[in-house]
Amino acid sequence: MSDEHDSEANRLTGRIRRYAKVSTGIGGVAAKFASQRFLGTTADPNVNAVALAAALGGLKGPLMKVAQMLATIPEALPQEYSDELAKLQSDAPAMGWPFVKRRMAAELGPKWQSRFGSFEHHAAASASLGQVHRATTKDGESLACKLQYPDMESAVEADLNQLDLIFALHRRMDPAIDTRNLGVEIGSRLREELDYERERRHIRLYERMLAKTNSVKVPGVYDDLSTKRLLAMEWLDGEPVLDFKEATLKVRNRIARAMFKAWWHPFARYGVIHGDPHLGNYTVFRDDGEVTGINLLDYGCVRIFPPSFVQGVIDLHAGLRDDDRDLVVHAYETWGFENLQTDIIDILNIWAQFIFGPLLDNRVRTVADGIKPGAYGRREAFQVHKALKEKGPVTLPREFVFMDRAAIGLGGVFLHLGAKLNFSKAFQDEIEDFSLAALTERQAAALDLAGLEMPD
Repeated sequence: MSDEHDSEANRLTGRIRRYAKVSTGIGGVAAKFASQRFLGTTADPNVNAVALAAALGGLKGPLMKVAQMLATIPEALPQEYSDELAKLQSDAPAMGWPFVKRRMAAELGPKWQSRFGSFEHHAAASASLGQVHRATTKDGESLACKLQYPDMESAVEADLNQLDLIFALHRRMDPAIDTRNLGVEIGSRLREELDYERERRHIRLYERMLAKTNSVKVPGVYDDLSTKRLLAMEWLDGEPVLDFKEATLKVRNRIARAMFKAWWHPFARYGVIHGDPHLGNYTVFRDDGEVTGINLLDYGCVRIFPPSFVQGVIDLHAGLRDDDRDLVVHAYETWGFENLQTDIIDILNIWAQFIFGPLLDNRVRTVADGIKPGAYGRREAFQVHKALKEKGPVTLPREFVFMDRAAIGLGGVFLHLGAKLNFSKAFQDEIEDFSLAALTERQAAALDLAGLEMPD
């Protein structure tokens, strides 16, 4: 049998094993819920949530990443489920050195070690899809080598196919929000994260978009040491963001401004967002001992939007600011919301006023006055969810999913830092002289330079 056939057989075997493990765990929860409904007994959401978390708890890899992703999207799942999923740890056990050597040989050939000055045996960090090793080039330059775990493609496909069971369970329990598009969008982005060649192109895109932004550092990429499942990047020294929670307000604000710039500038000028707001994806760097800005470390989850979607954000902001209901409705329709009745528009406006609130308030403030990080967005999400139970359901457009998640994640970082900024002015600076035609032209040029196309 050829190597290609061996590889395909291994993927198929791995996928079957994954189906069995995931189906048994999630299927047991679904069966329990179905029997409760059939027998007319009360389905306790807390009990079912704990059971679902237990089913997922032994499964590392992509499904864990999905679980954490769902836990950060308000009302994607009932709060009891989100609370349990948020407790799960995404860190997979690191591959040992013998395993790493085999994986590196598979990517760079049997003499791979001769291509590095040094390569640390133990992982500097491990996560859902791979792990990072410190290394140096032959010239002594510091590297971060991101190596994907074996058989991740099989694991992802198996997990995504079974993810529908989780959403089906949710729709049976609570049909107020239709989550079908949520699963499609998560699947598309997660498949992209497996492709480290695409991530290299994402990095080049960010180098272009943030070239004039001194407060945000983007790592260089070493193409000759990278493959589809190995990414060799410049090692950027930095400190965890949360280490600065007790720093002076001046320092915390400087970090927050850099975070705002790293997120809103690519979106407003190029229609691109960094869709994974996990704090581990950022570190703080210093120049001559003084905090200067942030390092942006991971580029697997990047969402590229049609220019019209960005125009919808601009229009919604203007419509809320000017109390122009027609413009607000036009923005929702641009995003892909359908069959908007008056009641549904009013409900969506609750969430929109929350998300855009700091950007509409022209004063120095926290991103959500008086709200703790863990509670950010919960009150508004509860209001929306309660209202949709009566007036809904509503189907979330695909593009809305990561925009919403990333905005909540970014707000959470600002709350952790206790930053106080004029978010309205910062936003106005980014959309100044906004033009759909200019954005379309800039985006096309940047994507072409990075070798990227608009995603499905």
